[in-house]
Amino acid sequence: MVSDLAEGLTANLGQALRGKPEAVRLAVTALLAGGHLLVEDVPGVGKTLLAKALARSLGGTFSRVQANPDLLPSELTGTNVFHPGDAVWEFRPGPVFAHVLLVDEVNRATPRTQSALLEAMEERQVTVDGETRALPDPFFLVATQNPFEHTGTFPLLEGHRDRFAMVVHLGHPDRDAERELLLGTGGIEALDKLSPVTSPAGLAAAIAAVRQVHCAPSLADYLIDLAAATRDHPEVMTGASPRAVLSLLDASKATAAIAGRAFVTPDDVKAVAVPALAHRIILPSGHDMAAGAEVVADLLRRVPVPRP
Repeated sequence: MVSDLAEGLTANLGQALRGKPEAVRLAVTALLAGGHLLVEDVPGVGKTLLAKALARSLGGTFSRVQANPDLLPSELTGTNVFHPGDAVWEFRPGPVFAHVLLVDEVNRATPRTQSALLEAMEERQVTVDGETRALPDPFFLVATQNPFEHTGTFPLLEGHRDRFAMVVHLGHPDRDAERELLLGTGGIEALDKLSPVTSPAGLAAAIAAVRQVHCAPSLADYLIDLAAATRDHPEVMTGASPRAVLSLLDASKATAAIAGRAFVTPDDVKAVAVPALAHRIILPSGHDMAAGAEVVADLLRRVPVPRP
């Protein structure tokens, strides 16, 4: 079931996002792992297109927020409005109450507004004026961000980055993919023609099936060894958190389920370790994704792999 759904999602996303099979693979993996996705790159390479194609493929409710420095937390979570005539307060839900939420250019929002997403991402709920409300199930956040050196951006909070299952970089399309876009194949034209390949209930069932994929004790030790290696690395200030290890396990299970297996292998871990861990590592220079990716790739070569 999971492999069939993954195939349908991959085909759908590939129609809109041409020439980016690795980005599509990671996006589908994050979705089936029940995690959230951060798409980081320069403007105009298809970040929003990928997020919209994911939403179109799921068939659930969809909200989009354009982040900017003036965006308030209540504009994400919702607010209570008083009706003088009836003398009652009414809660008006914000865009976060959707199956798929796209926060475009999330790092243009202030840290205060970014913090409004932390509870939603981790606990699938929001608290407004002391009252907690559950979000739709499943809840999937796709955020896009521009590189930090671009004007008008705020660094994402460490706790915010740690709540993203994966970070995906798109890069510029190759010549053939860009030619297809110019000739009307892919892009916005393809996005308008996409049909859902599943429902929110179907996605929730697939995520539950992924959680049942078996992880052997020796493989759990391998994950722990990788995390410990990031914490002990001489070039790393803060290594992978326990949340990061759990997220890496979920992504590895999703990779196995997509391949049609009921158990995780070391190759499943290696297939997602860099996009699942690199953004969570803090170096002396801060969150340097490229340097973090090099650290994780080096550890994958050096940490012993468990024998069958």
